[in-house]
Order: sequence, then structure tokens, then C-alpha cells
Amino acid sequence: MSKLKVFCFGFGQVAESFINKLIYEKKDFDLSITSRQETHLIEINNIKINSYQFSKDKIDNSIIKKLEDANYILISIPPIDGKDIVVNYLETNLKIKTNCKWITYLSATSVYGDHKGDWVNENSITKPSSPSGVSRLQAENSWISLSNKKKLPLQIFRLAGIYSNEFNILKRLQAGTVQIVDKQNHFFSRIHVEDIGNILFKSINNFKNNEIYNICDDKPASQSDVAAYGAKLLKLEKPNPVKLEEVESEMLKNFYKDSKKVDNKKMKNFFEYNLKFPSYIEGLDYIFNNNI
Repeated sequence: MSKLKVFCFGFGQVAESFINKLIYEKKDFDLSITSRQETHLIEINNIKINSYQFSKDKIDNSIIKKLEDANYILISIPPIDGKDIVVNYLETNLKIKTNCKWITYLSATSVYGDHKGDWVNENSITKPSSPSGVSRLQAENSWISLSNKKKLPLQIFRLAGIYSNEFNILKRLQAGTVQIVDKQNHFFSRIHVEDIGNILFKSINNFKNNEIYNICDDKPASQSDVAAYGAKLLKLEKPNPVKLEEVESEMLKNFYKDSKKVDNKKMKNFFEYNLKFPSYIEGLDYIFNNNI
């Protein structure tokens, strides 16, 4: 396989997991990323990488040449003030591409809104209730519009709640920062970041234009159940639940507005992927047993 030319708008835990997978699979690749800082060099696993400045206010114009050479463009920057700054930038700056094999926009399952604990799939009604869900859905529509207009190869990944070896409920339980809201029939889907990286890797050779996939594990569960399991592993008391009206965090309030179980059959079937962590149980077991 020829060298993969990858461009990442933003370089958070999902993009890093994808790149770690490329390294693990010994793929030959050229990587460029963006950050809000001035353009500089960074190093990942002894690989030097250009990090180009890209923000709402300042953009390094040398990005364009890298974008026009890129085969794979990953967008993990969330909407800012309700707007997707990447799609707006590409709309005015990017020529019709010949090298690009896929553009992947990382959205979120918050676009579905509240479904009263029922299952949702990619054909379900999107009725976001939170500001972030609303802006995510607007961004999806903008990407689809741009893809159709410029004939760009696009796939959208709707990510469930991400946890990882670094960011997880075990660490929050140990720190005493977990807050559980007393709410019946509240279901939420999750996904370990390593599974997202693996699926992105799978999609290099298995891509279909203008498709949307739910990226989540097999077991939607309440936050209370997940916290109880984590506390059991750590031999700690499960946090006492609080009433929703007692919660101060707007983000947490929005989290508890929506209840849904997200279906992942399309993802598993299309990418022929078996989850490394089919549920929070395997994920937390792995984190706990490896002293992460």
C-alpha cells in the first residue's frame, strides 16, 4: 500500500487513537494536524508532525496544500458558537479534490435527543434537545451539503459517550467527582476510544459515500449501573444519587435530559467489526486489571 496522507482537524483522543492504530499496524503514513496554537512541530512515538494553527480567528494558509494532498481527512473539532468552522473554511478554500478517499466527520449521538429510553438507529428521528446536539445536527447537514456540492467522499460517525484508559469513571470515582442523578429509565450508550480508532482504521479500506454510522457498544446502561459496577471493582461505596434540580452543571443537566439506547448493528455489519470492549463491563475490567 502506498503512503497514507492523513490530515486531522483537531487532535484529541479519537484522532490519537486512530494514529496509534496506524502505527500499531505498521502503516506508512504522513500526518498533519491542527491546533489553536501557532504552527509548531510535535512528536508522537518518535514521529515528527506539523501542527498547523487553525482557529476561529487565525488560520495558517499552508494548510491548503496539505489538504489537497491528503487521502484521509478526519474532523474532530466540535462546533464553536453553534458553527462548524471547518466546513465553513473548506467551503471557501478547497478545490474539488482528486486525492481524497474519505472525509470523516465525528458527530455525536446527542443529535437524536430524547427517545424515552427506546432504541434509535441511523434512520430514527433526530430531535436534539441540548445546544450541543442542535449544533452537531446543523454541522452534519452542512457537511452533507458540502459533500454533495463538491462531490467529496463523506462518512459521518455519531459517537456515543467516549471513555478511555485515561478518562473513565474509575478515575472519577477515586477522585470523588462522580455525581449520579436519581432518574428512572435513563439509558445512555458508550464507546471505548480504542474501538473508535479501530473502526476508523477499518474504514480506510471499507468506505461508502454519504453514510452515517452509530459508533457505540452493545450495552446501553444507566449511569447509576456503570457507577455501581465501577465502585464494586474499586471496593468503594457507590455515590448517593441526587435530584436533577440539585445539579449545578449545565452539561450534566443536558446529559440527563435524553434517554435512548443506540443501535450499532449497521456499524458492526458494514465494517465487519467485533468490538474489543462490547460493554462498559469489559472496558472497566480491562482498565482495572491493567492498573490504568
